[in-house]
Amino acid sequence: MRPLDTPPAAAVGATTDDDTEFRALLDRLSDKATADYYNPFTTFDWPSTIPTDGLWMSPELLSVHGTELMDELSPTRLRALSRWESVNFYSLNVHGIRELLIEVTRRIHMPGFELPSEFFHHFIGEENDHMWFFATFCLKYADKIYPDKSVKLPEPPRDPNIENFLVFARILIFEQVVDHYNVHLAADRRLHPTIRHINRLHHQDESRHIAFGRRLVQLLWERLHHSGLDEEARHELGHYLRRYLTTSMESFYNPAVYRDAGLPDGFALRRRLLAHPARQAAHAKVLHKTTDFLHRIGVFDAPH
Repeated sequence: MRPLDTPPAAAVGATTDDDTEFRALLDRLSDKATADYYNPFTTFDWPSTIPTDGLWMSPELLSVHGTELMDELSPTRLRALSRWESVNFYSLNVHGIRELLIEVTRRIHMPGFELPSEFFHHFIGEENDHMWFFATFCLKYADKIYPDKSVKLPEPPRDPNIENFLVFARILIFEQVVDHYNVHLAADRRLHPTIRHINRLHHQDESRHIAFGRRLVQLLWERLHHSGLDEEARHELGHYLRRYLTTSMESFYNPAVYRDAGLPDGFALRRRLLAHPARQAAHAKVLHKTTDFLHRIGVFDAPH
């Protein structure tokens, strides 16, 4: 991969028509964040318990959905699986938010990020609130947060412009995957009101973050591409992000979850489920907004 000559300060400068449009978007999103502000420490009326004889996760979102095992599980076992997959989902949020906060905080008020830094303040504050209420849910109702077992992919050679693009592409992927679940869970009347409330609030904030992230990723990609990114480098970045999409979905298949739900041999079950055609189709459904976006801006090759 040939390194780029463009300095990192050019990543999101404020001199083009695109920047004028981006500034207007940031102003709208900042105004909306202010209007939608809530104090998470007073917003939630945490019940003492959430009954375990009900669903904690929509069956359609479970890692066994569409497979033979879904039909083999008893109602009791299915409810147990929904409980622990719910806790795993919120644990993934805690770990993912921690990582994105580190990366965004490293860039706030730094050269190249003068324009979005004001919105970064809203972003950081809201994500910190999200991490708190997801962690609170896990600790209050499951007495644990599942450890971070995510696979760290080797990144392409370090270049500030490439690194910036990959950081915000990963953040966007994480947020769009999570939001797919949030939307479904918030609307599912089979779930406890507290579960629906958490997911509804998270979606409310994430809709702004995703709008911001899509535009920022597009700008970073266009300027990276126009600065001399060759085809080999483009394919390498596309390949990296495809692997990131795959590992993101694989994190929903946690052997510890299967153990806690009373299912035997969680590692073998994970391998079996990940190879199942129905689960691959489910992944494509979760990821289609992200893959369509990355195709549209040219990161991925056009589908045949």
